[in-house]
Amino acid sequence: MDVYPPIAEHGLIGDLQTAALVSSAGTVDWWCTPRFDSPSLFGALLDRAGGGHCHLAVDPDRIRDVTVKQLYLADTATLVTRFMTPDGVGEVGDYMIPDDSREATDRHQLHRTVRVVRGSLPFVLEVRPRFDYGRAPHTLKLLDDRSALMQGPGTDLFVQTSAPITLVAEGQDAVARFTLTAGEAAAVVLTADATGSPRPDPLSRERALVEFDRCRAYWHDWLRTSTYRGRWQQMVNRSAITLKLLTYAPTGAPIAAATMGLPEQIGGERNWDYRYTWIRDASLSMRALVKLGFTEEANAFRHWIRDRFEAGTTTASGHPLQIMYRVDGDPHLTEEVLGHWEGYRGSAPVRAGNAAADQVQLDIYGEAAYAFGEENDMGALRGWKAFTGLIDWFCDHWDAPDEGIWETRGGRQDFTYSRLMSWVAFDRAIRITQAHSRPADIGRWTAARDAVFLQIVERGWSTERQAFVQNYASDVLDASLLLMPKVGFVSPTDPAWLSTLDAMDRDLVSDSLVYRYDPAASPDGLRGCEGTFNLCSFLYVEALARAGRTVQARYAFDKMLTYANHVGLFAEEIGASGEQLGNFPQAFTHLALIDAALALDEELDRRPA
Repeated sequence: MDVYPPIAEHGLIGDLQTAALVSSAGTVDWWCTPRFDSPSLFGALLDRAGGGHCHLAVDPDRIRDVTVKQLYLADTATLVTRFMTPDGVGEVGDYMIPDDSREATDRHQLHRTVRVVRGSLPFVLEVRPRFDYGRAPHTLKLLDDRSALMQGPGTDLFVQTSAPITLVAEGQDAVARFTLTAGEAAAVVLTADATGSPRPDPLSRERALVEFDRCRAYWHDWLRTSTYRGRWQQMVNRSAITLKLLTYAPTGAPIAAATMGLPEQIGGERNWDYRYTWIRDASLSMRALVKLGFTEEANAFRHWIRDRFEAGTTTASGHPLQIMYRVDGDPHLTEEVLGHWEGYRGSAPVRAGNAAADQVQLDIYGEAAYAFGEENDMGALRGWKAFTGLIDWFCDHWDAPDEGIWETRGGRQDFTYSRLMSWVAFDRAIRITQAHSRPADIGRWTAARDAVFLQIVERGWSTERQAFVQNYASDVLDASLLLMPKVGFVSPTDPAWLSTLDAMDRDLVSDSLVYRYDPAASPDGLRGCEGTFNLCSFLYVEALARAGRTVQARYAFDKMLTYANHVGLFAEEIGASGEQLGNFPQAFTHLALIDAALALDEELDRRPA
């Protein structure tokens, strides 16, 4: 536990309110409860010494020659870590039982089953929580040989084991050593709940097997809804499951990633908290799931965003929408630095909360409207007045500088992408109104839409670069504009767009991987550099496919898939050595993978590569 595993050496499990990361060494080193955005109970991913963890693996003091393989059971979020040794083969199964209900709860259970399929193997179990991001002490009470209660401020952690695992105290932590032979199995259940909550039901191996099957059946049943039958079904299914795992079921709000503080550059300062609901990311996530046939998730998110429309609150900037919220819609995301944590491999500062919530990013109004399109329930009476009021307000406020999609901290600019999505806001609002025959000032909205279009064409186009550029004050390119043909602003085969795509090929693409922009040419107010951005790499695939460049698109897509981790997950970026960087797993990446696969399938069926 004195070495940080690579970011990619993890699988994700969750119950649709919380999520945990399990390393290929058998360590739960990230778990926040009772919500995605709650303080961590296990946070060793950001501080090996003080973060806390739960380790369950072959005992390294007794067996040293161990080969480890981690995988998901097919089409599930049930994670298996297999230990292969000369003395035998054993495996640990990690899972949480998904709860699709709309009831938020403080009680969450993390299940760990261990069994040996060949030979005989010794195992070690360590349960070392560190409450409140490692800032709060806890107490340990052994209830009997196979159960313990660990108490921190506001949270109880019950530890239950089945035979032959016997818990002993090690300070205020619980540990165990035990041996299993072929055919034997045992279980560990960690139950986090509010202080003073009832003790969980007794644990047995039989109950553990039932819960294991229940989790597997849930994911098989959920995935049957998918309509995808294309060439990359395994990767698309994994991405869909990941987006589902990152969605808070009680409100339908998707988060951007399961983690906070994982660096975009090892040792750098680009370390952010992504456990919140961005209007942008969530809208695009839901669009991707809708394309696969998952309409219930999309409808739940529409209700969440409708509530944001109806709230009628005004942000610090005077705008009716904030760029991100907590999963329950709370707009307060005060950013603090956890100075007692060293950060992943020394990447400080570690930030909890996100000060970017106070930024002005005008693109979110387009993404909010784009999430609904023409086939939606926004024509319902509830929320319609708020929605039209929002668009009316935007008619007077779209033409202003902002911080842009990448949340730069280098000052506001007239970003072309923000104008692009402003055009989308008006265009989709007009379509929605006409589709549902609702009253609105269509003439005013149309005039605003056309004004945005003309401004982009006149000021967002660089004659010198023969390309659409990042902002009106520079000739820097920006990969966010790969969305231009996707949202219908320009034809994917328009000469102006093909010229832009060629310019991006020269400036932003490295062996099919795509950088967001060049921070050296367009300072963003932060030190250091970053890797290629996975969202943009998949957007590039889709743009190539729609432009008829299917050979190049398929090569780029297949190349990107080789950067997935061992269980098919992606972080935010790919570093110079091919390593995954940034928060993990990243919804942006997985939604773009789905969109790229769908577009490439469609174009290959029309004109094979």
